[in-house]
Parts: sequence; C-alpha cells; structure tokens
Amino acid sequence: MFQESKGSRAVRAELTTEQKAAERPSVTRAIADYVRDVRVEMSKVSWPSRRELRDSTLVVIVMVFIVAIFIGIVDRGLTLAFQGLIRILG
Repeated sequence: MFQESKGSRAVRAELTTEQKAAERPSVTRAIADYVRDVRVEMSKVSWPSRRELRDSTLVVIVMVFIVAIFIGIVDRGLTLAFQGLIRILG
C-alpha cells in the first residue's frame, strides 16, 4: 500500500503482514537454500592432508605440554617466593 505524506510529498510503501509473509520463503525452502549454500562453501575449503593434520596435531599437543610445564614451574616458584616472604615478614 502506498501512502503519501501531506507535507513533504514523499511516497512510502508499507507492506501488510500478509504481503510480508508472501514475500518470505517457506521454512523448508529456507532450510534447503541454507544447506545448498553450506555445501557450496564447504567445497571451497582447502582441507589439509592427513600428514599435515597429524603434524599440526602433534605440534599442538607438544606445545600444550610445554606451556603446562612452564606454568607449573612459575606457579611453584611464586608459591615458594611468597612462602619465604611470609616467613620473613610474619
């Protein structure tokens, strides 16, 4: 439905709820479009080879262990430092 404002003579289209619903695709159509779009995008992905995946996973696991050991050493050092400080001041 077109409405004309009296002051500025601007024309604006306003859709009724039924018109908006008619323009919107059905739920099953929207899901089908979504799945199709996902399949297209997934075909564009550059997937790693099995060897690249294994090597990357190994790097992550090794780094997790290294960081865990580092955090453990820092934690133990700070614990001993604060305990010594408390003994001196307390």
